[in-house]
Amino acid sequence: MEAVPLLTPYKLGKFDLSHRVVLAPLTRSRSYGNVPQPHAILYYSQRASKGGLLITEATGVSDTAQGYPDTPGIWTKEQVEAWKPIVDAVHNRGAIFFCQLWHVGRSSTYRTYHYPSFLLIGIYIYIYIYILTYLNQCLYLFYTEYQPNGQAPISSTDKQLKPQQMHDGSSQEYSPPRRLRTDEIPQIVGDFRLAARNAIEAGFDGIEIHGAHGYLIEQFMKDGVNDRTDEYGGSLENRCRFALEVVQAIVDEIGADRVGIRLSPFADYKESYDSDPQALGLYMVQAMNKLKVLYCHVVEPRMAIVDGRRQIPHRLLPLRKAFNGTFIAAGGYDREEGNKVVSEGYTDLIAFGRLFLANPDLPKRFELNAPLNKYNRSTFYTPDPVVGYTDYPFLDPST
Repeated sequence: MEAVPLLTPYKLGKFDLSHRVVLAPLTRSRSYGNVPQPHAILYYSQRASKGGLLITEATGVSDTAQGYPDTPGIWTKEQVEAWKPIVDAVHNRGAIFFCQLWHVGRSSTYRTYHYPSFLLIGIYIYIYIYILTYLNQCLYLFYTEYQPNGQAPISSTDKQLKPQQMHDGSSQEYSPPRRLRTDEIPQIVGDFRLAARNAIEAGFDGIEIHGAHGYLIEQFMKDGVNDRTDEYGGSLENRCRFALEVVQAIVDEIGADRVGIRLSPFADYKESYDSDPQALGLYMVQAMNKLKVLYCHVVEPRMAIVDGRRQIPHRLLPLRKAFNGTFIAAGGYDREEGNKVVSEGYTDLIAFGRLFLANPDLPKRFELNAPLNKYNRSTFYTPDPVVGYTDYPFLDPST
């Protein structure tokens, strides 16, 4: 049988991994009311293998961290207790489990309600004629439904995200954000600290800080979003200050050997771009060296299709060379490309998203070079507790 670099052992700090195939954090929108549900026990345990590393879906650190339907949180006692049987199930399979901590910042959507058009018109006429002075407040509450008390989502800026084109062709709109005051920032840092403490109480082996994909931490880091003039804006050092305060607080709370961070300096998700992404990436990984965090999980730029084949940009090597800890690469890898970059030393581990979603036994399939299930994009974020969630077949039905 051919050697499979992805399936070679690896020492991740104090954790012994039997392979290098990592479950990437994947939002699934099935945590009703922001509370993890019992069906997640099966979902995660299906993808757990002895010595494997799993990272949870993005998990909110507070009630202001929300922006999408039914994403989990870890800021309440109820949420902590709900995570415990999920963590236990993963550990019973011999896997390592990290919780990704998340704050969406300005990337907070609002829901669209579908009423009969004649009823909607009548409501608007009534509002316009009789309670015009209340109209703006009504619309404001409508636009900020995922935020507590209808308040605006918080961010480094007050610039609103433009509507984003979704994979299914629909358009997603975002609420107008509110720029955080300087004196409010320590409270948000404290929310991350408490969430990390709660994650350890729930039994997780560690946490991953979500500093990527245009969410709150990246909204501070990137100069395409951050237009502040205080000590959290302007220079690269100032823009990274919030991120480093979050990391430092969590390191102080649970220890650097339990902390990873996800970064996407080269990406422009949700209008979060930077004029010098390589400088940003290098600055952050060098800062992580000083804080001695366990790993950096870095996302490749978007793939391109050339002559009908996927082309991964492979721009992470300078960051990989600069970082002293474990390096995890993500961004469209498959078995062939993953084996190649691991064997070449480009990365230590590979995070797989859609392939792992559709193939709960992905490491075994990689070992046998077996065919892969195709993922169904239309069920990525549906609320069904089974369909598109735990019903993808195994190679061995008895698994």
